[in-house]
Amino acid sequence: MHTLLWNCGFEHFNAKNYDTCADLFETSMLYLSREEGSRARRAQCLRVLAVCYLALQRLDRAHEFVNEADKVEHNAHCAFMKIKIHLQKNDEDEAIKQIKTMMGCIDFNPTFLMLTTHEAIACKAVRVAVASLTFLLGLYSAGKPMPEREVTVLRTLIELLRREQGTEDEILKYSRRAKLRMSDLGAEGFFGNGPGGARELNWFASNSWNMGRKVAKEQKYDLSAEFFELAAEFFGAASNDEGDGNRPTLCKALIMSVTSMLEAEELNNSPLSDCDVKKGVDMLSRAGKLLPSIWPSGSVASDQAEANDFLFLHTFYSYQLLDRMDTSAHPQQLQLVKNFASSKACTPSHLLKLGKTASEGTPPNLLVAEFSLKASIKTALASHSPNYRVISAALRNLACLAGLQDLSGSKSDAVYDVYRQAYQILVGLRDGEYPCEEGQWLAVTAWNKSYLARRLNQASVGIKWMKMGLDLSRHVESMKQYTADMEQCLEYFQKLFHSEAGEHALLGKNPDECSQQEGAPSTSMSGSMSQPVLV
Repeated sequence: MHTLLWNCGFEHFNAKNYDTCADLFETSMLYLSREEGSRARRAQCLRVLAVCYLALQRLDRAHEFVNEADKVEHNAHCAFMKIKIHLQKNDEDEAIKQIKTMMGCIDFNPTFLMLTTHEAIACKAVRVAVASLTFLLGLYSAGKPMPEREVTVLRTLIELLRREQGTEDEILKYSRRAKLRMSDLGAEGFFGNGPGGARELNWFASNSWNMGRKVAKEQKYDLSAEFFELAAEFFGAASNDEGDGNRPTLCKALIMSVTSMLEAEELNNSPLSDCDVKKGVDMLSRAGKLLPSIWPSGSVASDQAEANDFLFLHTFYSYQLLDRMDTSAHPQQLQLVKNFASSKACTPSHLLKLGKTASEGTPPNLLVAEFSLKASIKTALASHSPNYRVISAALRNLACLAGLQDLSGSKSDAVYDVYRQAYQILVGLRDGEYPCEEGQWLAVTAWNKSYLARRLNQASVGIKWMKMGLDLSRHVESMKQYTADMEQCLEYFQKLFHSEAGEHALLGKNPDECSQQEGAPSTSMSGSMSQPVLV
């Protein structure tokens, strides 16, 4: 009778008449003996009844039957049924606890974890699916048969983690594991042979690259440095000696990893270790050999601009890391910048940034700074539409740099030469072409240098700077209101200087020299009329 009712119930089960088949299965159990030999059959009937009520969404009733089945025969099947019920109830914590219980059953095998993962994904219980795959990864060992390849489990796990917020650390953890397994087993041994293996490898490479870009936008530079480094490792494994489409991205990943390292250093105010500096130098050296591969074959402007930016980044950060070494790297830095300046990727803005970086170093590399700033001005002026904001910034930095050189006694007229070049640029420009605030800075600082010369009793030098300040003011709209007073002041000091020069000529002395003698009368700009200082 039991068999008859069971077979009849099974037909209704296949027809999805779950109410009817549940009644038939439950009735069939009345004809099962309570003897030990019937325990397995009784447990099976109870589990099937649990499935019927689960299909009918009568979850509490299903839970009752699976609990009874577990009492009769504790095994992984019962635990798996409980997981399904908890997932239907949206009780993720209990589902995860039940996974641990299931793994302790004597008849457990890893296939149950794959089934649990599929059930969790179907119920959109990402946390449970992640937990199941995490437990599954812990079971992989050499030579042990598993229901799924390790690379597939890792890929699925990372895909699930990407659906959740704040999982970047976990994604990085499992991406590192994939890289480690690739190192242990070889690319083909881990990812597989043929097109399928290539697709797996490229997926991990692309995912690491995309994650690096994502976290970099969020200023999580510590993470982005590692993601880009992993991307470089994966793309490197996918490349071949003849070169392929992965080589440009490999080059970019190496550069972006170093970029992120240095951004993280600045953001966290945590200096790079010597080991990290060496690693960065090695990565940029490797990227340098691949730089030709990033040039686009077509003439798309955006692609060309991106290639230019990466070449600049390679130069800029190579310079910075060389700066961490010692002063013996200065000639190497100069050659690095000269090579970049001769490339098609170079722009005046790039050279300006290199010049500022070189002048602000500890110690500054004055040769690189001077070369870069002068080259920035030259290339900007040679363009069809000169960017006078870049030119003015380069001139200001060059003037400050020349001031440092004057203090060291290396170039006595270097500062004045910069102002004279600025004046030559200003002449002939329309109002507003040259940045007003920069033109004003030139005029004011030139005029105020004459005040310093007066304090040092250098009359002729002072008048020279007054003339320069006045000449510049005539070409700066915001300074024209001061030109009349400046002209009057200059005229007065010129007359005073020439009258004193005549007196000193009778004595056979230079007025500047005589004014500096102890007890000599005050000369140049020390008369009754005081020189105004512009602010």
